[in-house]
Amino acid sequence: MSILVNKDTKILVQGLTGKTGSFHTEQALAYYGTKMVGGIHPKKGGETWTGSKGESLPIFASVTEGRDKTGADATVIYVPPAGAADAIIEAIDAEIPFITCITEGIPVMDMVRVKARLDRSNSRLLGPNCPGILTPEECKIGIMPGSIFRKGSVGIVSRSGTLTYEAVFQTTNEGLGQTTAVGIGGDPVKGTEFIDVLEMFLADDATTSIIMIGEIGGSAEEDAAQFLKDEARKGRKKPMAGFIAGRTAPKGRTMGHAGAVVSGGKGDAESKIAAMESAGIKVSPSPARLGKTLVEVLKG
Repeated sequence: MSILVNKDTKILVQGLTGKTGSFHTEQALAYYGTKMVGGIHPKKGGETWTGSKGESLPIFASVTEGRDKTGADATVIYVPPAGAADAIIEAIDAEIPFITCITEGIPVMDMVRVKARLDRSNSRLLGPNCPGILTPEECKIGIMPGSIFRKGSVGIVSRSGTLTYEAVFQTTNEGLGQTTAVGIGGDPVKGTEFIDVLEMFLADDATTSIIMIGEIGGSAEEDAAQFLKDEARKGRKKPMAGFIAGRTAPKGRTMGHAGAVVSGGKGDAESKIAAMESAGIKVSPSPARLGKTLVEVLKG
């Protein structure tokens, strides 16, 4: 099994005609036939997008039109920051069940507006500022390199795009493979959090172990640790390894794309590591040892 996406997921591309959208759509189409079914552009409806290898997709004037004509149940957004929030809201209004936004640099207040609309809908948003999601040999949405994935048993959830790839690469090399890898993004206001993904991994029979990668700033990792402890008391628990990026960040400084501020004894690496360990997660001493750390956990 997998979570959120599989071989039957039908995906629209908002921002298909731009350079980034075109490139990653070509990569998705080449990945086990991921079902990219059309693009969206308000001024190019009725035209056809053609890729560098002759691939072609219809372009629709709106997400609603694209959904009605293709049966799409997902969309991926490569729209520049200034228009990305409106693109997300258009997908929400079109009642697309699963929306992934790759765009980096969306203003926080724009995302506050999106979050309010999202909370009144039945749509799920992954991102923004995330690498997307990939279920090996079935479906690739976003910018993750498909070549490092192998179908297997590890569920991966990460705030860090680069470390998502690292965890995938290492679990592949250790012979474990992945069920689904989910990059939730590091922005302070986003659609899907650790708890949402962990809930799905705990419920997925094919996912027999989990890697969780956090970053300094905010309380999402501590919240996730409490969730895992609560679930363990109900008898729901799976072997887990993890890592926290930004361990050397000085307190009171804003660090990296996440805008992570560490202050008042909260949000720093030490508090997050302590919370994760208290929830039974084996925290790797280095991102280069994530795969081996999980193997150690599995061997007991």
